[in-house]
Amino acid sequence: MCLSTAYINEKSDDRIAARYVSSIDIDGDKITLTDVIGSKTELTGTISYVDLTGGVVIIKAN
Repeated sequence: MCLSTAYINEKSDDRIAARYVSSIDIDGDKITLTDVIGSKTELTGTISYVDLTGGVVIIKAN
């Protein structure tokens, strides 16, 4: 199972939006991150970088 950590604007421990992200839903500029236990985090922005092997997602927040 590939799980990711989502960051806001840059990969930094103090910029983590969600850990153990298992799915990402996008509707316009609304991004919904769902973690492995089903908790959801909603953000407004765009995805600027994804490294599936490294488990990193960076979201450029509006």
